[in-house]
Amino acid sequence: MTTVQDIEKALANLPPDKLAEFRSWYTEFDAEKWDEQLERDVTSGKLDSMADQALADYSKKQCRPL
Repeated sequence: MTTVQDIEKALANLPPDKLAEFRSWYTEFDAEKWDEQLERDVTSGKLDSMADQALADYSKKQCRPL
């Protein structure tokens, strides 16, 4: 059995209150990891071309309101 399978089995056996506690923790954990990845991508310049394209589209009025 793999670690992921062990985790899945453990989660499946949690009582509802502990599963809710896990969900809350994991939501925060996942958001922090996503923020860290985004920060690395911004710092490394990985997103620069997309930002440049968005600004170019905006200056050409090729955007629409959200």
